Amino acid sequence: MNITGRKSRAILAGCVLLMSVGCTTLYRNHGYAPTDDQLAEVLVGVDTRDTVSDVVGPPTAGGVTNGGGFFYVQSRFRFLGPLEPKEIEREVVAISFDEEGVVSNVERFGLENGNVVALSRRVTQDNVRDTTFIRQLFGSIGNFNAGDFLGDG
Repeated sequence: MNITGRKSRAILAGCVLLMSVGCTTLYRNHGYAPTDDQLAEVLVGVDTRDTVSDVVGPPTAGGVTNGGGFFYVQSRFRFLGPLEPKEIEREVVAISFDEEGVVSNVERFGLENGNVVALSRRVTQDNVRDTTFIRQLFGSIGNFNAGDFLGDG
């Protein structure tokens, strides 16, 4: 076998390897949402903003609504070769506080068939406040600029 044939095969093998790696699906997680075990430690009617921060960590967003609730947002993105990244999952945990700063609601929201659904809820009252903010968090799924996401924008 001559050297030219070996080089050609090595180049061909390298190209096949690069093409297969370039088409591999990668996943990246962004943000943070507490686990169910961590949320089980948050007691409705007992814990305060300070104790919640100690137990589950500081919120992704806080104080942006009338009640000054804590919001934890976690997203999962899929990268497929040269295609634009796509957000495939988003979860929001909302912890609401009453006027004295004591936990009144602990809720976990997700998406099902494109609709916002409550995955778990521990509340002291029937009406769920601030659903418009949560809908805004979910409403932006897939609506982002890849340059902004990658830090180029």
